[in-house]
Amino acid sequence: MIQFVILGGGYGGTTVIHELFKGHIPSDVQITLVDRMPFQSLKTEYYALAAGTASDHELRVPFPHYAELQIKYGEISTLDLNNRLIHFTEGDPLPYDQLVIALGCTDKYHNIQGAQQNSCSIQSFAAVRNTYMKLNNSKPYSNINIIGGGLSGVELAAELRESRPDLNITIIDRGSRVLSAFPPKVSGYVTKWFNEHEVRTLPYVSITSLEPDLIYYGADTIPTDVTVWTAGIQPAPLVQQMDVRKDPQGRILLNEYHQIPNYPEIFVCGDCASLPFAPSAQAAEGQGYQIAQITSALWRGETPKLSSIKLKGTLGSLGKKAGFGLMGMTQVTGRVPRILKSGVLWMSKHHIG
Repeated sequence: MIQFVILGGGYGGTTVIHELFKGHIPSDVQITLVDRMPFQSLKTEYYALAAGTASDHELRVPFPHYAELQIKYGEISTLDLNNRLIHFTEGDPLPYDQLVIALGCTDKYHNIQGAQQNSCSIQSFAAVRNTYMKLNNSKPYSNINIIGGGLSGVELAAELRESRPDLNITIIDRGSRVLSAFPPKVSGYVTKWFNEHEVRTLPYVSITSLEPDLIYYGADTIPTDVTVWTAGIQPAPLVQQMDVRKDPQGRILLNEYHQIPNYPEIFVCGDCASLPFAPSAQAAEGQGYQIAQITSALWRGETPKLSSIKLKGTLGSLGKKAGFGLMGMTQVTGRVPRILKSGVLWMSKHHIG
């Protein structure tokens, strides 16, 4: 029996499963999903849970249900690549013949002293629950500082402003503007929205250390009651431990079929994979679709045929009524991108796409 195991039931992992079960699965193949949680969580919406505008239950999606699919819950401790074994913090190891690593990402703190200990995270369901408690238990006029002016930081700041108009919210970034990965027009629209809604933006601030109530940058400080970290990501710790070739961001270098060259039985999907574009749910789904196609072809003894992954664009929200985005070369701002993002979320919940 061929043991085909998928580590991680996020956007990429669940896409692999749905695509595989759309086709014919040989009778000698057993597919197993491994995850530490009993449901898929919609990570792109974690900012809303942290801000208190979405409930925990709203961001849960049941794992795919197929009679032939096995699901194992557990915390993975190590991978034995040579013996093809997955070890858990509790229980017996799980053998595999083919493996998909789709474990997502965690925060990257850039070796800043006190950053991990003195900031909140929105990178896991457990971390977001903790961040929600700290933000929503904050007293009126508390100073909330969000470090990192990328997509996650911007969406969190906007959503928190709608949820808690009494708080003093600041986005801190070392660059010249928020959303530096977007064109200046989009960034300018978001900055204007923040100005109108009294969210302060601090550019050109390179943080040197964090304490529970102070943020240090050089000789200067910023008082803080709650600090949220959205200033970078890196692959999951298990991938960080793997002794394989990686890019400068720590993501695993792959061949054209999303396999580790020295371990072709292992596919890597999503935030752990070195891809020619930024990590995103959309990229993970596109890669998951291809991994399923490749696997099915290999089971049939055929050579996989792939086209390039095409991303449709990036959408972001500014609360419930405004948004922004980049669709190909087209920049969109205002109510339309917010409506579009709501539609994308609906499709994610119903596995349409």
